[in-house]
Amino acid sequence: MMKPLMALAATTALITPAFADAPATGAVLDTYADLAEAGYGDALSTAEGLQAAVAALIAAPSEETLSAAKAAWVAARVPYQQTEAFRFGNPIVDDWEGKVNAWPLDEGLIDYVDMDSAAVNEENELALLNIIANPKVTIGGTEVDATEITPALLGETLHEAEGIEANVATGYHAIEFLLWGQDLNGTDAGAGARPYTDFVQGEGCTHDNCDRRAAYLQAATDLLVTDLQEMVANWAEGGAARTAIEADPKAGVSAILTGMGSLSYGELAGERIKLGLMLHDPEEEHDCFSDMTHLSHYYDGVGIRNVYTGSYTRVDGTVVSGPSISDLVKAADPAVDAQLRSELDVSVGALGEMKAAAEGGMAFDQMLAMGNEEGAAIITKAVDALVTQTRSIERAVAALGGEIEVEGSDSLDNPNAVFQ
Repeated sequence: MMKPLMALAATTALITPAFADAPATGAVLDTYADLAEAGYGDALSTAEGLQAAVAALIAAPSEETLSAAKAAWVAARVPYQQTEAFRFGNPIVDDWEGKVNAWPLDEGLIDYVDMDSAAVNEENELALLNIIANPKVTIGGTEVDATEITPALLGETLHEAEGIEANVATGYHAIEFLLWGQDLNGTDAGAGARPYTDFVQGEGCTHDNCDRRAAYLQAATDLLVTDLQEMVANWAEGGAARTAIEADPKAGVSAILTGMGSLSYGELAGERIKLGLMLHDPEEEHDCFSDMTHLSHYYDGVGIRNVYTGSYTRVDGTVVSGPSISDLVKAADPAVDAQLRSELDVSVGALGEMKAAAEGGMAFDQMLAMGNEEGAAIITKAVDALVTQTRSIERAVAALGGEIEVEGSDSLDNPNAVFQ
């Protein structure tokens, strides 16, 4: 969806701390890896909480167990979103991320949908496959036996079937759809409203195939836990991601700044926030079934700041911290460091205002509505803050004598293309 449109270059490609007061770059990279290990560790533990809540829902479907599973999903998103700052600069994370956080999705691949909704995507022949209702399907001309819904079926056969990114069968958003169902309210108030009876086995089941729906939800949640276990191992001592980031100080620092800049600019400010406002389209909302997009955006912003300052507060309240990129930049150019720190606080504050507005009754999809000037102002303030801090990330790169490439977005770089 995104293209690398903005190159950030300085006079030399060398990134080493040649400053008397700078910490060793190796220590900075160690901190970064420790933050990643802690963040993915929290994402794993909260996903295990979600797994338990899903098992309870399946065992005894009720309003209470469905609400508890939804709450567990929301709790699981908080640490995960803070890990998104480890994307872009780390190929190991980028190659893996689509399994757990891919969006948007053609949800009709998974389950029943309203046939008058945007889920009917005529460009994707699998958009209405409905694997829950069909134990035998044809994908790419091959008959697939889906009698048993397993993590392997979801991850190896269905996910991104036929090479189409919208065929999302796994991860947080597939689980979100199964818990909430479609949000058919457009830019009006209200999230998805799937009834708990969609999981009732036998008499009382609504929308048919409740046993297969439960099996899909369990398989998707189990797979999420497995995938997060993989990423925790990658950042543990001796893990592939930690080893890669610590192997080359110059490349490691570049990876950190690339991740910060790309999430701040093209991904968050552009694709996830501004694009939806330009189109006034709730289908561009990141957490579109649950209306919890404000939390995703807020914790993405917090995650960028965590990486720069070298500090992460875990879900149990303990703090993981150490020498940081901020320390390197401060030693090179204290003014640039102070400015970027201030701008990171401003962006988190602006995203916090978005979060507060949503919690006060104006969900992100309502902010996108044409004519909602208050919502547009909240969104624009956040976008502007994210773009501004990206410029200071450029200055930080220059202060360290480096060169990176930041992901762009048509919504920021070529707005006319959005409407073509």
